[in-house]
Amino acid sequence: MAFSCIVGGSRAERSAAARRLAGAGAGSELALPAARWPFTRSILPERAPSPGHAVLIEDLHLAFPAGQTSGTRLVLTQSTYQLQRCLDWLDRHPAVVVAHASRAGLSASAPEAWDRRGPWRHIEFIELEGDEPVALDAHDPATTLHTAFTLTPRERLDAFRAAASHDPGNAALALAVASVQMELDDLQPAQDALEDAVRLAPDWEAVPFEYGKLWLRADDLERAAEQFARAARLMPTFSAALGNLGAALGETERPDEAIVALEQALRHDEASHQVLNNLAVVYREQGRLEDAVAAAKRVVSVAPTFVFGYYNLAHALFLQGRFADAMRWYAEGQSRDPQKNPVQAARLAISRVASGDADRGISEMGSLLALLPAEAAASIREEADEVLHALLQLPGTPREGIVRMLGIIRGRRI
Repeated sequence: MAFSCIVGGSRAERSAAARRLAGAGAGSELALPAARWPFTRSILPERAPSPGHAVLIEDLHLAFPAGQTSGTRLVLTQSTYQLQRCLDWLDRHPAVVVAHASRAGLSASAPEAWDRRGPWRHIEFIELEGDEPVALDAHDPATTLHTAFTLTPRERLDAFRAAASHDPGNAALALAVASVQMELDDLQPAQDALEDAVRLAPDWEAVPFEYGKLWLRADDLERAAEQFARAARLMPTFSAALGNLGAALGETERPDEAIVALEQALRHDEASHQVLNNLAVVYREQGRLEDAVAAAKRVVSVAPTFVFGYYNLAHALFLQGRFADAMRWYAEGQSRDPQKNPVQAARLAISRVASGDADRGISEMGSLLALLPAEAAASIREEADEVLHALLQLPGTPREGIVRMLGIIRGRRI
């Protein structure tokens, strides 16, 4: 198996370099134009090319148009899914695949490429100097659809509906319609479009994956888990399906199954901070605190801007009784958190008291409770009361500071 990607340079230079690398002659086969990938099921030839030739993918960055919100982004626009499909194809066909892409275009549409996320770690990059952006082919019918990702969701929906009406047998277009309707929170029409896709392509893993996203938005985690499990059965290397399956199973109190799914997801996307973070949470809830700490440390390493990685690391350390370490990570999370999450701020204050810095912890808790609405403050008081009582039962904890903070959360001055 060999997959290379020429990045940078002018389009002519990229194309020439790709053909040289492939040893490409007249018999080389072009993959489906990348701009069409989000709107069709088959993206590579059904058969391997003739010996000595390669499959060429031109302007790979066009395969991953961005524009939708992250929670609803159509899976057919996501690079880790589409490129994993390419790698799975290579596992079935002894062939060489050579792609080329604009550096700026790839950075905008698939930033995970530079982090070598998932399938990207198996792709060899060859970089040329400079970079020439590439315009969409005005004569390609997919250009109108591709451009729709730059429009408002309503305009995008109109474009996808029009295309689906002209090509009613295309399951990818049904998924595109459903994706935008989920983006607009129109769940019943989205489900109708997904049922069309099920009828058209019952054995395509992208269909249950998008259906699982629908059930997540409807807050039906059991049905979501069923759909993600089906997607993963159809494509065992589908890391996003496995990751979502694990998260849903964890929320439905099936932790052992969740861990299996999340660990399988990591085998195909070892740098996914979402999967690592969910795994850290399930490990923690199972009492596997060393594993939780290790997973959370990987989260903050691969995604330093993801503040809940810091909070989850701090939480696991706190449960281990490593209060000073927990305090440092809670403080790091708060310093990076633009929202200054009040629940995590309260936990930071408690960790200060547990670490022996009672005055600062009590001051922070008092200030926090004074600023919060009554309902939010009551919730924080309830959690703090439970935690502080548990701390009083532990030998060696600073009892005086804990008792003083208990007075604060009960509305008494100490």
